[in-house]
Amino acid sequence: MSPDIKHLDLNLLKALDALLDERSVTRAAQRLSLTQPAVSGMLTRLRDSFDDPLFVRAQRGIVPTLRAQALAAPVKQLLSDIETMLRPQAFEPSTAALTVTLASTDYALRAVVVPFLAALREQAPNIRVAVRPMDYQALEGQMDRGDVDLALITPDSLSPGLHATTLFDERYVCLMRADHPDASAAELTLERFCALDHVLVSSSGGSFAGVTDAALARIGHSRRVVTSVTSFLVLPDILRLSDLIAVVPQRLALNQPGLVMREPPVDIPGFSKTLAWHERSHRDAGHQWVRSLLMATSRELGATPSPP
Repeated sequence: MSPDIKHLDLNLLKALDALLDERSVTRAAQRLSLTQPAVSGMLTRLRDSFDDPLFVRAQRGIVPTLRAQALAAPVKQLLSDIETMLRPQAFEPSTAALTVTLASTDYALRAVVVPFLAALREQAPNIRVAVRPMDYQALEGQMDRGDVDLALITPDSLSPGLHATTLFDERYVCLMRADHPDASAAELTLERFCALDHVLVSSSGGSFAGVTDAALARIGHSRRVVTSVTSFLVLPDILRLSDLIAVVPQRLALNQPGLVMREPPVDIPGFSKTLAWHERSHRDAGHQWVRSLLMATSRELGATPSPP
C-alpha cells in the first residue's frame, strides 16, 4: 500500500510513539491500556502505512529501523500539537490580543458601547474593537461571513439561529435644558407637554412622529414636533441651545451636563436591548469573556435611580 494520510489512523501514531519509547510490544500495550495482540495488529498496520518494518526483533524486545528512528521526533511533536489543539484554551484578558467587530445603532453606541469600552481598556488593553453602523437587512449575512461578531439589536430583529441575551429593558424620559422655563415645575403636565416644541430622532430621516405620538394618539392628544434629526448623539447640543424638549431613552439622558430629566405625562412603551452573536464564536474563550464584560457593564449602568 502506498503511503496515504487518508489510510492512516492517527491513533496508530500513539502506538508508534509508545513502541519507540518502550522498545517492547508488551510494555507499549500496558502503557496504552491495550492487549498485546491489539498492539501487534496496530504495528502491522503501521508497517503497511509506512512501507517499512519499523521494528525488528532483538535479544531484548524490539529495535527501531532507521525509518522509525527518523519518525520519532515528528510523531512526538505531532501528538503534542494535537493534544494542545484539543485542550481548551486558557484566556488571560490582560495579555489577550484579538479584534472584535460590533454592530450598533447610535443609541446603543452611547448607552452600551461607551461604558463597555471604558471597562475593556482597563481589563484587556490589547483587545481591539471595531464598531460599525447597524444594517439590519445585511446583519445575518455579515455574521455568517464573520464580518460582524456582536450586534446590539432589539428582540424583534433577531434572526433565527443566532445566540442572544437580553441586556436590559429601556424606558423613555423627557429631557430639557436645566434652565428651561418648564424645568422648575414639579411635574410636566400633559397640556404643557403637548404645547411645547419637540425634537425627535428619525433614524430613516424626515419623520415627525414616533412612539410618543402613537401613545398620545391613543389618549386623544398630539404634540408639536418642529425638528427631526437622524441621530441621538446631536440631541444634547440642540436641547442645551434651545427651548425644545425631547423624549429619549433614559440611558441617553444620564450624565448629560446642563440637562434635566422629567417623567413624560403619557405612558410610552419602552423596549429591550439584545446582544446577539453567531454560533462560530459561541464557544471561543475570548469572545465569551468579551460578551460577559459587555453584559456586565450594560447591566451595571441599568442599576440607576428613577429620574426626578
